[in-house]
Order: sequence, then structure tokens, then C-alpha cells
Amino acid sequence: MLTMIAFVVGMSELIVGGILDLIAQDLHIRISTAGLLITVFAFVFALAAPLLLVVFSKVERTKLISLALIVFIVGNMVAVFSQTFTILLISRVISAASGSVAVVLSINLASRVVAPAYRGRAIGLVVMGISGSLVLGLPIGVFLGNTISWRAPFVLTVFLAVLLLFGIKLTLTKIEASQMVSLSEQLKTLKDKRILLAHATTFFFLAGHFTFYGYLTPYAKEVLHFDGLTISLLYLLYGIAAVSGGGLAGLATDQLGNKRTLLLSIIVLAISLFIIPYTTNTIVLFWFFVMVWGIVSWAITPPVQSHLFAIAAETAEIQQSLNDAALQLGIAFGTLFGSFIIEKRSITETAHFGILFVALSLVAALLTMRGRTEMKEGVM
Repeated sequence: MLTMIAFVVGMSELIVGGILDLIAQDLHIRISTAGLLITVFAFVFALAAPLLLVVFSKVERTKLISLALIVFIVGNMVAVFSQTFTILLISRVISAASGSVAVVLSINLASRVVAPAYRGRAIGLVVMGISGSLVLGLPIGVFLGNTISWRAPFVLTVFLAVLLLFGIKLTLTKIEASQMVSLSEQLKTLKDKRILLAHATTFFFLAGHFTFYGYLTPYAKEVLHFDGLTISLLYLLYGIAAVSGGGLAGLATDQLGNKRTLLLSIIVLAISLFIIPYTTNTIVLFWFFVMVWGIVSWAITPPVQSHLFAIAAETAEIQQSLNDAALQLGIAFGTLFGSFIIEKRSITETAHFGILFVALSLVAALLTMRGRTEMKEGVM
């Protein structure tokens, strides 16, 4: 149940990138303006959960996750009936704020509803829900958007969220709130430069990735002349690559150490973003490098989280939350920068401009890892 909540919220966040052109056309706005729907969602998602969970720190958890889902349903219903860009933007704010609470609570509850020996696997299953939305939710949403209407994926989201609301009542019992760490206490941990640089690594990595990925659909239609079905296939294959990449990165972190895995992921991402624009005339090469790009695009989380645990084990849970926030802020900034590039330059240049942030991610990674050595078992 908790995994499905993460899946639905993940799909709600990611789907807009696949139907940007349809939204822009229907609401008579530019692609660069439509990209703000991704930027605002990610920005609100990053900041809302830490704030709202403190505000509602005393509310029973099963009740709170149900309330979050109700507000999430309302937000997506507003999207279904939106007739202007402003209303659609407001709907994204509502969905992001409530969705972030639902996801963070799902991860937290997963660790509390099972025996301690199964906590890691339980949390991993919930996180897989978000990854699963890349493989299944996003391609299905893109297909519905291109065959019916851009509103159809939001209708599907509402339908699934309503089912989950009833499912919660059937599967979850009351779970009292645990003590929350204040936001100021969380931010104090960033005084350690290594911790701050680790979060900066994630921020710049995702910013560089989403400068291009946030506008993949209009890029594929304008440059490659893909139709809706081909774009659905593009997102399906990319999603499979991204999920497998997360698993491979976890394995590599254990075998090679988090420093080598992290640096390799960043370098391969930069190479992929550089090469992809030159493969558009050779379709086989394009698909190959899209798969490579997909594999490394979400490979940063295992090595960064492992590194954070090594340097800040006493605040590991806080650092996980802050790193998720850095990830979402990277998505927000990357899509915002991508819209600027489209407006001032060309959509064909988004990949190459994304490399600028990937380079900063590499610098941050080298600095946060400085002075640390690899152990034989792969732990730094």
C-alpha cells in the first residue's frame, strides 16, 4: 500500500514532462512557460514535507497520510478542470505539498510497520514505487495524454489515489506520531562542509540532468520527429534503464566503493549529455546513448547516501531527508534553467548546457570525498 502511494505521487510529478507540448498547445503558452509546472512542483515538494511534518507533528500518522491523499486528490482534480495556466500551476502546488507529505510518511511508516530486521527492505520497496513510476506510470501517462488528452493522466492519478484512500483504511492501523526533529536542528547539520558538498553534488547532478530531461518530449518531437507512441516507448526504455541503473549503482557502491561509483556516474552522465545531440541522425546510436544516459541518471543516490552515512551516521535519517530535498531542488532549478535556454537559445542546446551543472557536481563530489580512502570491501 505504501509503495503504491509512492508510485502514484511519483507518476504525478513525472508525467508533466511527458505531456508538456500538449499542455502548452491547449493553454496557448510556450514550452518554456509550461516547464514551470515541473519547476514549481519540485520546489514545493522539496520544502513542504519538512515544514508540514513539523506543523502536524502530533497528528496520528495513518490519519495524516489519509488527509494528505485527500488534498492530493483535490489538487489533481483541479488540474483536470484547469482552463488557464495559473489554475494548473496552483493545482501543482497543492499536489506537490500534499504528495511530499504522503511520500515521506510512506517511507517513515514502512520502517515502523515491520520488524527491525526487515526495515531496510521495507523502505527499499517504497522507494521502488517512485522508480516504478518511471517504468510504468510515465509511459502510460504519456500514451493517454497523446491518445486522449493531457488531462487523462490526471484523471488516472485521481482514480488511483481514491483507491489508495480506501486501501489505507483496510490495511493500516493507527500509528502514533514519533518525535520530530525541528527544521532548525536539521539545517544545523549543514555546517559540516563535507555534508553540504554531498548535498550540492546531488543538487547539481539533477539540475544538469533535468535541464535536458525536463524537455525530452518536445526535444524528441522537434528534433527526431517522434510520434506519441514512440515517445511512450522512449520513456519506457529510459525508465527501465533508470531503475536498473539504481540497482547497479547500489551493487557498484558495495563492490567499488562510493567514491569510484559516484565519480564514474557523474562522468558518464556528462559524456552522455555531450554525445546525444550528435546521434539524432543515427537512430541506433541515439537509442543506445539514451539507455546509457538512463542508467546513470539516477545512479547517484546509492553512493551519495552511503557517503553521507559514513560521514554523518548519527544524523543519517536527517541527511536522507535533506538529500531528497536537494534532489527536488535540483529538478526545479534544472527545468527552470532549461526553460531559459529554450527561450533564449534553442531546445537543441539543452543537453550541452546541462553539462555545466554536471561539471559543478563533479567538483562538489571531489571536494566532499577529499581526504577519504576506499576500503577493500567497498566502504569509504
